[in-house]
Amino acid sequence: MKEEQARFSERLRAALRDAGIEESAVALMKRFNSRYGGTSVTSQAVSGWLNGKSMPRQDKLRSLAELLDVDLHYLQTGEGKSKLLREGRAAWPESVTPEERQAIEAFLGLPEPSRRLVGQLIDALAKIPGKGAAKR
Repeated sequence: MKEEQARFSERLRAALRDAGIEESAVALMKRFNSRYGGTSVTSQAVSGWLNGKSMPRQDKLRSLAELLDVDLHYLQTGEGKSKLLREGRAAWPESVTPEERQAIEAFLGLPEPSRRLVGQLIDALAKIPGKGAAKR
């Protein structure tokens, strides 16, 4: 088990370097907790991941893989491809302003519970008579 944890630590550190994220327990903890929908992790837990003393559970592995843009199976086992192959985003329609693009990108960066809350707020605002679906 110790050997598996050490190899996971090496893959995690390499993925952090590739993603341009500081190899620091505190830095990774903050980024991870801002995106993870479950109970926050401590810097001590993340330090254990980085130092080969422990491995995260499956739900946390999944969030780490998404955060670092690596394949979950690779991060967990070292098998497969290290990077995800993703399709590029579609071009923004001309009607979308730079401010709207920025708001959408910020929304997509929120953790799942916050995204649900914002979605509920948007739904509520859209139902206000005369305010929802305003014409440009």
